[in-house]
Amino acid sequence: MTCEGEPLRISMCHCLECQKRTGSIFGVQARWRADQVCVEGRASQWVRTGDSGGVITTHFCPACGSTVHWAIDGQPDIVAVAVGAFADPSFPSPAFAVYEERKHAWAAAPAGIEHFE
Repeated sequence: MTCEGEPLRISMCHCLECQKRTGSIFGVQARWRADQVCVEGRASQWVRTGDSGGVITTHFCPACGSTVHWAIDGQPDIVAVAVGAFADPSFPSPAFAVYEERKHAWAAAPAGIEHFE
């Protein structure tokens, strides 16, 4: 997968589904316009309903099981990419945090992050 240009947004999500999807206490995603993303190779899919009620199709590596990207039915022109898929410690930090009512009490967010309920 390649992504061109800067992401539209980088966020951390504390919803229960992201916790289950990642096996961690939150997920971090970068969103691009679909025309900025080129996906190559094989992927398996898993379709689920998110906390907001929308349908999310997650594409993951069939060999190792890592989440690579996903699409949200209500945002067909957007591709969300798991920041960990870049394996780049210099990737910019998230600017937004969502579903913080489900956040683990000991989890810390980057300084200056915007909070959404």
